Amino acid sequence: MNVLIIGGGGREHTIAYKVKQSIRVKKIFCTPGNAGILKICEPVPVPPDDYPGLAKFASENNVGLTIVGPEVPLCAGIVNEFHNRNLQIFGPDKKGAQLEGSKIFAKEFMKKYGIPTADFECFDDQKKALAYINKKGAPLVVKADGLAAGKGVMVCQTVEEAKQAVKLVMEDKAFGDAGKLLLIEDMLYGEEASILALTDGKSIIALEPSQDHKAVYDYDQGPNTGGMGAYSPAPVVTSAIMEQVNRKVLQPALEGLRKEKIDFRGVLYAGLMIKDGQISVLEFNVRFGDPETQAVLPRLKTDFVDLCLATANGKLSSIELKWDPRPAICVVLASGGYPGKYHKHLPISGIDDAEENNDVTVFHSGTDTRHGELVTNGGRVLGVTALGDDLSSAIEAVYEAVEKIHFDQMHFRWDIGAKALK
Repeated sequence: MNVLIIGGGGREHTIAYKVKQSIRVKKIFCTPGNAGILKICEPVPVPPDDYPGLAKFASENNVGLTIVGPEVPLCAGIVNEFHNRNLQIFGPDKKGAQLEGSKIFAKEFMKKYGIPTADFECFDDQKKALAYINKKGAPLVVKADGLAAGKGVMVCQTVEEAKQAVKLVMEDKAFGDAGKLLLIEDMLYGEEASILALTDGKSIIALEPSQDHKAVYDYDQGPNTGGMGAYSPAPVVTSAIMEQVNRKVLQPALEGLRKEKIDFRGVLYAGLMIKDGQISVLEFNVRFGDPETQAVLPRLKTDFVDLCLATANGKLSSIELKWDPRPAICVVLASGGYPGKYHKHLPISGIDDAEENNDVTVFHSGTDTRHGELVTNGGRVLGVTALGDDLSSAIEAVYEAVEKIHFDQMHFRWDIGAKALK
């Protein structure tokens, strides 16, 4: 069969890497791709935001499965477009994608179905939001309601910081229409973890847990990014915590989706905060995480295409998940200045040297080729993933590989995985 992958980041390169391993697959298409993805996939002459055009391409090119990487096409209704043409696609429909597309929708869904999360209030008026902050006090978390590429969440330790965050969202319109509505919630403390679960609308199954690192600098300092690295499994997610996740989060979410008559066949990602053996949900996403995917999927031994097809077909209960027991760690190599301004089109070297270790794979995020040369083309440029017999050896292998790669102003965190060693 032929497979179409929508997206062009490290997550999509990892998906393409796993799809290529499947004996089911003949051809892999991708749009827009990146320099790494396009070594595996054929480019599609249709823009990634032309959903009717992509459905037409899939229909005309015998595409048996389309896998959507990013949240934007899901929230825009690409799945509905494909379903209208009876095409198989992995991902929730437009209504289901609101669990990520609207933080307010997600929080109200959690409240309605008894899923543990921080107390919150919603606002469409700046003055009311500021009055609430004065009354409530700090610390608080201020969130733009809509999609903001992972940058619409501001952790505020003081009342003044919270007021500045509200101004940034509602007055300065830093996140455009995503900030028309605003969410202010209580601060949660503890250790974060990511649970990527698959659901076909009838059953739900969690993949191996992981932990992302959002802050740009070591020891979780500096502004939040799309993610600077991840590792899997995450020791903070014990078997007791996982039992709680299933009972308090995944099963109630599945029941809620059924009751709301939401057609959800894809990934339900729960970002967790864990403290003193108790869990709270920070947010839901409706697609594979980035860079969690780069740490989780390399450990998956089950045929990834079989898994996606079973999810899209409502046959997930027939699949058995098998895992490489070895831990994996992914370190993101970013452009200097990210998540602020950064330069593009800087030459990249050393990837082949890094991949001489068979347990190391370099996934491309923001890359391109210019005049036959590999160059940077984004804030997060590469994700270097290594497997190891234990976490210490995986960390050692990944940083040995990282030191073989170079581009001007390359920035990365040195402490990915350190929390797990503790």
